[in-house]
Amino acid sequence: MDIKIVNARMERMEDKSYKGKVEAEVTGHKEPYELTIYSKSGDMWEYSLHFLKQPGPEEEILAFEEFIENDGEAFDTLVDAAWDTMEPAGDEA
Repeated sequence: MDIKIVNARMERMEDKSYKGKVEAEVTGHKEPYELTIYSKSGDMWEYSLHFLKQPGPEEEILAFEEFIENDGEAFDTLVDAAWDTMEPAGDEA
């Protein structure tokens, strides 16, 4: 599955958890997607997948979700795109 990352961002929350969003297009799919990711510590990620703008075919979003569930490298690429947008941490003493 060919995924093009359109936009990504990640922020560190006050409780030190991480919350990010990745906007992506999948070749052959009618609508782009938004993947919202969350982690308490930055290693184990929970996610929610939605259509970015308007609803598209259910079979397409289900296929994309199955792909990222079963292809750890693809999921990691999406997480890394958001992670790479974070500002370097300052002194947190």
